[in-house]
Amino acid sequence: MLQNERMEWIAKKLQQKGTVKVGEISGGLQVSVDTVRRDLKAMEQEGLLRCVHGGACLPEQFLSVAGFSAREVIHEELKIEAARKAAAYIRRENVIALNSGTTNTVLAREIARTCEGITVVTNNLAAAEELMKNPGIRLTLIGGDVDHIEHSTYGSACEKEFASYYPDICFLSINAVNELDGYTDFRLSEIGVIQTLAACSTQVIAVMDSSKLGKRSKKATLSPGQVHRLVMDGRISPETRERYRKCGILIE
Repeated sequence: MLQNERMEWIAKKLQQKGTVKVGEISGGLQVSVDTVRRDLKAMEQEGLLRCVHGGACLPEQFLSVAGFSAREVIHEELKIEAARKAAAYIRRENVIALNSGTTNTVLAREIARTCEGITVVTNNLAAAEELMKNPGIRLTLIGGDVDHIEHSTYGSACEKEFASYYPDICFLSINAVNELDGYTDFRLSEIGVIQTLAACSTQVIAVMDSSKLGKRSKKATLSPGQVHRLVMDGRISPETRERYRKCGILIE
């Protein structure tokens, strides 16, 4: 498992419980205690948690914030940059689809701030909360089984309902991408949703921060040809963009 995936797993546990023990992380992720301690130290340096004897807890400033999700803060500035670029593709009267994921929650915040006269369909409960702040956006929340950690819905009912829409654009939050494997994700219950939206939408845009470039997650999700463009932050060299373009992945 990649460090970014381990950090997201730890952040989920902190969001649920407020504290987490080294042994619990080591057992849950099947990694060494030393690896866990390095990850916790890295997250502490980013301000995502506070290391304590035997584990970690949320920093005090986060404990008082209702609805705080530690995952959203991982590479938050990069996600905001990518979200702003992605939102620029939206036009009035568009039907937009968003899947689950913290990047799309950040994107929803940007859409609520800048867009009106559009329709958004989503299984992302956290994104829906952001979009509800703008009464000029028509919002449809897709039903299904509830993932309490991801704050989303999933499953066959969810996928069937999504399949009845033909969005102008779907914005997909995906966990990893590289030249050889294409797009991959560790959220196995979300992969069907991603694939359904990619098949139904006129334009397919993946929105990811640059920390996920060159990485591989747990399961193949989409091929490069199924995504029209990959919107990321600006921390990618022209040489890297050209290398990915030759493999069919257009990074913007």
